[in-house]
Amino acid sequence: MKRTNAEQQKTVLITGAAGGMGRAACRLLRDSGWQVVGLDIAAPQEEGQRAAAPNAAEPQAAAARFLPVDLTSEAETAAAVAQLAREGFRFDAVIHHAGIYDLHSLVELPADEVQKIFAVNLFAAMRLNRLILPLLRPRARIILTSSELAPLDPLPFTGIYAITKTAVERYAQSLRMELQLLGCDVVILRPGAVKTQLLDVSTAKLDRFCETTTHYPVNAARFRKIVNSVEAKNVSPEKIAETDARILRARRPRYVYSLNRNPALRLLSALPQHLQAAILRRILAAPKD
Repeated sequence: MKRTNAEQQKTVLITGAAGGMGRAACRLLRDSGWQVVGLDIAAPQEEGQRAAAPNAAEPQAAAARFLPVDLTSEAETAAAVAQLAREGFRFDAVIHHAGIYDLHSLVELPADEVQKIFAVNLFAAMRLNRLILPLLRPRARIILTSSELAPLDPLPFTGIYAITKTAVERYAQSLRMELQLLGCDVVILRPGAVKTQLLDVSTAKLDRFCETTTHYPVNAARFRKIVNSVEAKNVSPEKIAETDARILRARRPRYVYSLNRNPALRLLSALPQHLQAAILRRILAAPKD
């Protein structure tokens, strides 16, 4: 069914719509009266059995329109946007919840993994924003999901994830300066640990890193205990969705919205860098014989 600009119902495009944060945002905004369009990549073959579970249809059910699309592909993303344009969609908001989380050492992380995490966490958002711009309504808002790690000094083994999320924030700052001239708002959402499947995947990746690292076997095992402590204090994806909704309701949204940031990490980052290094070396170093 064709849609026109005259329609009063607000419309939002959500990436990562099949994941924890994206699915929660789809449901909450749908229930709040928004027309929701969801994008996400098709489930991997090894998760085929999970697709038969009751929640498998939730992204489609929560969205007025759901399109399976690999956002790291220029061709697929362009085709999806062209399809939405043909169907008459115009958007009041775009929420970027697609992303991947990895914990690894920078000197052992394969090059293809580096390219993948940049492709998903940064380049996919840049690509979609460029292509979707003609479909944005006046005063549209773009929400980019960052991380509590982005504004902090680096930690061991979180490097590649923190680098991509820091890049997302610099991109968002630049995009905000440009799109304000076109009447659009850009907002950063900066959460700490969120209880989603992504968190479970990151834990599994850290386990594999601990098992396979040749340079940091003792250090990685000690770091894992820190990660377990930090990630144990997580929030539900519904909390993220509520923040999304608050941003969209705000007359003048703030530039950055933070939630569930870990105070110990913030305190560590506030110290001089040489003290940070000394503290982490003491905590993570192998015991002397």
